[in-house]
Amino acid sequence: MDLIILVIGAILVKNILLMQYLGNCPFLGVSKRMETAVGMGMAVIFTMTVASAITWAVYKNILVPYNLVYMQTIAFILVIAALVQFVEIFMKKTLPALYQALGIFLPLITTNCAVLGVALICVREDYDFVNMVVYSVASAVGFALALVLFAGLRERFRIARIPQPLQDTAIGLITAGLMSLAFLGFSGIA
Repeated sequence: MDLIILVIGAILVKNILLMQYLGNCPFLGVSKRMETAVGMGMAVIFTMTVASAITWAVYKNILVPYNLVYMQTIAFILVIAALVQFVEIFMKKTLPALYQALGIFLPLITTNCAVLGVALICVREDYDFVNMVVYSVASAVGFALALVLFAGLRERFRIARIPQPLQDTAIGLITAGLMSLAFLGFSGIA
């Protein structure tokens, strides 16, 4: 039961993107087309889950025993950067069209504060390995869900009549705010 609450909380109630405001750069940059949003969502799900597992292991097995906890941010960033390089090389070889579509936003996963934020939240909340994996996957799924929903809305903007001053980024920010309010409605669940 606790894992179900953790999943619902991470996806809907405490959505890493819409409620904690982490990872807004790819949210606004990649969400113009559904294909790129889905691809970025999948890349973030993989990266966030694996990065959280590795950073959790580094924290528990190296940083804490050797009293190097003050180095956690640097260690986590190094792990995430190495992992993103692996994802980038993998996508370049296996999915070249998606790699081209994501462009600069794929390497930006390295500096995506959502990935680092989830790793730090897992350490701060002192999750055991199972809870950490569940929380990481659920947070990444929540990120992907928000990204895909937002991309669907932005694709509809192309056929909608939007006043000139509100086009592109302005309507995107307004829509992101309204989506945050909609997700706030889930706050009574957990």
